[in-house]
Amino acid sequence: MNNTIKQLSRSPKFMTGFCMFVAIILFTLIYPLVNPGNPLEMIGVGTFARPGTYVSLYDAVSAQRETFKLADADDKRLAASISDEDRVAMIELFGMAGMELDIEAGDTEALLEAWEANFDTLIQTKMTSAKRKYYTRINNKLLDLKAADTLVVYEQGEEDSKSKIVKTDYVRTGAVANVKTLPLGTDNFGRDVLKELVSAAKTSLMIGLIAGTVATLVGLTLGLLSGYLGGNVDEIIMFITTMFTVIPSFVLLILISYSLGQEQRGPSVVAIVIGLTSWTWTCRSVRSQVISLRNRDHVNLSKLSGHSLGRIIVTDILPYIASYVVMAFILQVSSGILAEAQLSLLGLGPKTTTTPTLGLMMNWAMLYSAHTNGSWWAYFPVILTIACISFSLNLMNTGMDQVFNPALRDG
Repeated sequence: MNNTIKQLSRSPKFMTGFCMFVAIILFTLIYPLVNPGNPLEMIGVGTFARPGTYVSLYDAVSAQRETFKLADADDKRLAASISDEDRVAMIELFGMAGMELDIEAGDTEALLEAWEANFDTLIQTKMTSAKRKYYTRINNKLLDLKAADTLVVYEQGEEDSKSKIVKTDYVRTGAVANVKTLPLGTDNFGRDVLKELVSAAKTSLMIGLIAGTVATLVGLTLGLLSGYLGGNVDEIIMFITTMFTVIPSFVLLILISYSLGQEQRGPSVVAIVIGLTSWTWTCRSVRSQVISLRNRDHVNLSKLSGHSLGRIIVTDILPYIASYVVMAFILQVSSGILAEAQLSLLGLGPKTTTTPTLGLMMNWAMLYSAHTNGSWWAYFPVILTIACISFSLNLMNTGMDQVFNPALRDG
């Protein structure tokens, strides 16, 4: 055992995958302690808030102010006031007016300079009334930003109670009562994506571990019995295995999940169903290993000594395939996580109202078109998390294979 651990610790691939996997597990355990609460709590009224730090405007008005005169403050304010859509529309207007200017949409200074110098001519271009109002609205907004030095804020709708905010007024985020940092923004329901992602990763890992355990135990048990006993037992087990192999496991998984109904599909139930439909290749592989071991001298000696079937399998056969069983388990865990993600994308995963999973997060992002409206934070971190988990497990499996498979050892 000690020698095995030393060999694995010298494998760069195994250690890299192991460290990645442990880091993911630790993060899913520690982060909820730092940021407790319900991961499905809707903290935002709008959908797909961008990642960043949000400050309460209501509290910022009454916070202690300091005066700073920053040289590029006005330029940044103007640049932030023009959306990407407005920039493209402004450049299109230059083209409609026959002014071919070599200006990029991101060059705010050049774009505003050309716009200010030519707006009176541009607005005379033939266009629809709605377009004319749109371009006039952009121009008026820019003029107001340049002209206004003070913003008047009325408190609670009372005209007598008002505050004046000057462009040079700044407040510390620490002086504002309510500040919320959302590293990954919010999803389509206004929920904190990072908190939801951590909870989903924890649930998906649990599903993968349960599914991997079930699949490995079923495949190992049937493979040991089939390979050692042979004869009619072997034929019956192989017949059942072939039946499961002929029907694609994912199709079988879909049929079983659909028949259960959403209310019965909790994470544990889904994990068990995944495990019960993915044991066949483990069974076949274990069987082939046992067939090569059952007639060896130490096994025959145990038979002559009158040892029971269970003892022979546990003490004389299982230790020789233990490393292979662990490798099969690792692959089954990875397959279980991917299977849950696929099921949830089809709407057949765990019920959606209580516990998030990585697959459910992908399903929600797809249903609300996050991939088409540019809300990358709703789905890309999920894809990256699934990829990291699968990559770490496959690295561990490859490292173990190089250690235990003589044909793959270096040198």
